[in-house]
Amino acid sequence: MSDRTVVLVGTLDTKGDEYAYLRDRLRLLGVNTVLVDAGTLEPPRTEPDVGRREVAAAGGVDIDELASARDRGRAVSAMAAGAAAVIRRLYEEGRCDGVLAAGGSGNTAIATAAMQALPVGVPKLMVSTVAAGNTRDYVGASDVAMMASVTDIAGINSISSRILANAAAAMAGMVQAPPVDLPEQRPLIAATMFGVTTPCVTAAREALERRGYEVLVFHATGTGGDAMEGLIDSGFMTGLLDITTTELCDSLIGGVLAAGPERLEVAGRNGLPQVVSLGALDMVNFGARDTVPPRFEGRNLYVHNPSVTLMRTTPEECAELGRIVAGKLSAARGPVALFVPLNGVSAIDVEGGPFYDPTADHALFAALRTNLKDNVELHELELGINEPEFAQAMVDKLIEYLEERGT
Repeated sequence: MSDRTVVLVGTLDTKGDEYAYLRDRLRLLGVNTVLVDAGTLEPPRTEPDVGRREVAAAGGVDIDELASARDRGRAVSAMAAGAAAVIRRLYEEGRCDGVLAAGGSGNTAIATAAMQALPVGVPKLMVSTVAAGNTRDYVGASDVAMMASVTDIAGINSISSRILANAAAAMAGMVQAPPVDLPEQRPLIAATMFGVTTPCVTAAREALERRGYEVLVFHATGTGGDAMEGLIDSGFMTGLLDITTTELCDSLIGGVLAAGPERLEVAGRNGLPQVVSLGALDMVNFGARDTVPPRFEGRNLYVHNPSVTLMRTTPEECAELGRIVAGKLSAARGPVALFVPLNGVSAIDVEGGPFYDPTADHALFAALRTNLKDNVELHELELGINEPEFAQAMVDKLIEYLEERGT
C-alpha cells in the first residue's frame, strides 16, 4: 500500500454496497481509504471509519433528533456541514489526499460541500446522476470534477461497476501522481477575460509577465468570476486586473452567466490593489437563439455561435450598471482605479459593430461619473478596450499600486 489516503464520503444507509465497492477498488490499486458515513435513516450497510453520529455532531446536530424528524432537506444541509468539517479535519491531520464520492442529488450535495472545504489542488471527484445538468452549486468556486454515473447509483451491475471502477482508478492516479514541479513562485495577479476582451487581456498578461508577475486569467462566465474571488478571499492574489466585468449584466438582467452577489466586492473588502474596467458591459448572455426568453424578443440580439446568443444592454440598463459598479468600487478598502474605454467596451461595441450604441455607453459613463466616490481613481481614455495602449495604461497603474506596497 502507498501512503496516500482517499476519503470516501456517502450515505451508507442507501449506498453501502457501492461504497464498499469503491473502497475495495481503491485498496486494489494500493490506496488507503477512510470511509465517512453521512446517512441519517437506516443503519449503514457498510461499516464506516467515521460514523454518522460524529458527522452530525460536527455539523452541530444530534443524529437521533435529525433522523426522527424525517426532514430530508434539513438532513442534507446538516450532514453537508458536518461532512465538510470532518473532511477538513482529516486533511489537516494528513489523512486526506483526495475525496471520492458517488450518488444522486442528495449525496452529491453533501459530498461536494465537503470537497469545497478543501484547498484548490486537492483531488476531488464526484460520480453523480446530476453531472450532466447545471453543476454550479456542486462545483462552487472549487475544482470539483463531476463524472456522469450514466445509470443511477443503485447497486453494482455491469454498467455501474465499470463507471465506479474508472472513478476509483482516476482518483488513485491523481493522489499517487508525482508532485507537480512548480516554477519559482511569483506574485499572482488575477485577470478576467471574455472572447470580446481577449486582445486587451492578452496584452496585459504578457506585459505583467515581463515584469515578473504570474497572471491567472479567469473566464467571466459567472463561475469564473466566483472562482477568482474565492481565491482572492483565500489570500492567494497580490493584485487584480478586473478588465471584464460582464457578469454584472447577467446578474442584473437575467442572463445565464451571472456571478454571485459579491462580484466586484471581494478584492475591495480585502484591501487588494485593483484596476478595473467595463469589459463586455454591453452584453447579456443566453444560450442558443431559441432559449432567449420571450420578453426579450425585439431587443438587439447577436448570435455569437450556435450555443451563445448575446443581447445588447439598453441605456437604462447601462445607467444602472454604472451605479452598481460605482457603489461596489467606492466601498473598497484598498487602492482602486477604474479605466473607461470611451471608444468601446468590447470588440463588437465599436463603430460599425453590431453592439455599437453611443447612447447606451454614454449612460454607463455618466452614471459612473456621478456615483463614484473620491477613493476611486477614474481614468477615461479615448480608446477602445482592445487597443494596446488601453491595456498598457491599466498595467502601468496596477504596477504602480503594487510597487507602492513593495510587491
